[in-house]
Formats: sequence, structure tokens, C-alpha cells
Amino acid sequence: MEKLNVMVVGVGGQGTLLTSRIIGKTALSVGYDVKLSEVHGMAQRGGSVVTFVRFGKSVSEPVVEEGDVDVLISFERLEALRYAHFLKKDGVIIVNDCRIDPMPVVIGAKQYPENIIETLSKTHKVVTVDGLNIANSLGNSKVLNSVVLGRAGKYIGFSKEDWLSMIEKTVPPKTIDINKKAFLLGYEE
Repeated sequence: MEKLNVMVVGVGGQGTLLTSRIIGKTALSVGYDVKLSEVHGMAQRGGSVVTFVRFGKSVSEPVVEEGDVDVLISFERLEALRYAHFLKKDGVIIVNDCRIDPMPVVIGAKQYPENIIETLSKTHKVVTVDGLNIANSLGNSKVLNSVVLGRAGKYIGFSKEDWLSMIEKTVPPKTIDINKKAFLLGYEE
């Protein structure tokens, strides 16, 4: 592989930054040059969080141009729609099939778009995962990012063992087992 561009988007508190760090550290652990860029926005108030992870033999800059993303990981449907223009024509969107209303929708100034996944599927390869439902089945909604990462892991590459090893080294010690279970449920879905 010459280079892979991954974009991770979500809403503050969904684990976007942690997921990007796991991807970057996994790529680094297998010998790739890695660049990571984080855009927090209004993360603490439920706003968009965007990160780029680029890795390959040699990577010169962290930001990915529109139309150059190979894998777009989205923890929420509207975020997938908002950033789909970054995806390459042959790229893939991994989307957690959930809805979190942004503030303009909450206050009634805008409407949440209908049929987002169907709309995206007309022009992109879209893979959905019900990360929240799977995470809740494990008893901890906070591991939905590991579920979604598991689903995306097959499209990003690396062995299952490489992923699990880096999850173990990156997540808080008390959450290692549940994050690994969450990842595996997403990976094997």
C-alpha cells in the first residue's frame, strides 16, 4: 500500500479522537509513516469532531483534501452526510446508524434530513453498523466507537491481532476487556 487516508467524524463524546489514535498507533506499530490531524470544533457541546489519519510508506502532511479519503468512519448519520464529499469515488463510508440532533435541529431552526443512509448509498459504498445497540448489549454504550472501529477495521487493513493489541495499549486499563469484545463484535458482524 502506498498511502491510505482515513477520516473519522462524529459528535463530541463519541470517541472520535480515541478511535483516530488507535488507528494511527496501529499503523505506526506495523511500520508505516503516520500523520494525524484533529479538529475539535464544539466537541464539548455536542458539536462536530473531525480527525484525519494518513499512513503509508511516506506521508508529508496530515490533512486530506476533498475527494481523497479512502475510508470515512462516521459515528452518526448526519456527520456522514456532512463529510461524504471528502470520500474518493471508490472509497467506503462506515456509518454508525444513529441520530443525534445538532443544536439547530434541537431549537427548531432546521430539520434533520430524512433517509440519509439511502441518499449516501446512491453515490457511495456505505456500510452501516448499529454500534450503540451492540455496545448496549455489552452493558456500556461508551464502547460504540470500538464496535464501529471493528467494522471499519476490515476496510483499513491490519490483522485482528494488531488491532486488539493496540486497543489494549490505548484504552483505559479498566475498559480493555469490554473494548476488545466491542471491537470483535463489530469486526465479525
